[in-house]
Amino acid sequence: MTAQHTAIRLLLADDHPIMRDGLKFMLAQNEDITVSCEAADGIEAVAQFSKHRPNVVLIDLQMPRMEGLEAISQIRKLDPHVAIIVLTTFHGDFRAARALAAGATSYLLKSTSTAEIVKAVRNAVAGQATISPEVADELSRFSVMQPLTEREIAVLRLIAQGKQNHRISRALSISEEAVKSRIKNILQKLDARDRTQAVTIATERGFLS
Repeated sequence: MTAQHTAIRLLLADDHPIMRDGLKFMLAQNEDITVSCEAADGIEAVAQFSKHRPNVVLIDLQMPRMEGLEAISQIRKLDPHVAIIVLTTFHGDFRAARALAAGATSYLLKSTSTAEIVKAVRNAVAGQATISPEVADELSRFSVMQPLTEREIAVLRLIAQGKQNHRISRALSISEEAVKSRIKNILQKLDARDRTQAVTIATERGFLS
């Protein structure tokens, strides 16, 4: 272990074996970092954390059985002080905001360089957050805009499935007037000209998986 760095025991959670192997090899080049446990899904991530109690979690968001957001929330309940770093392919201010609200301390994209990932891991142990610049820019740009409500997101999910207003009305047990009102709010909040553009914007920002 290098004299200037705190010993780091890390949980690596990602459902792609090749990604885990690559990260393990990269992290192993640093004497102060040990991958003490791995997980291929959210349920396993929580179980491995509970068993090994690492001081850093490096976790993807999209995983089988239990997604990263729920795993982050459960791990945070087990240890309020653990450093949790999201490493994902997904941009989007809403997605990132949800991860941070769930308990993530840092948010990195998988396009982040090896050196920056290692730096972020060390910074996390020191209590410093790291947000990928692209994500930080998105969070800043959209911070003054109203987020969509859960009901509006429910409508938007059905729009994304190609359903018209009368089908949305039946699916959500609300009137067609209520559907039209929510669509109007959605278009205004997303600054979208039509339903198709609203779905595109909402997907990019992380409102829709």
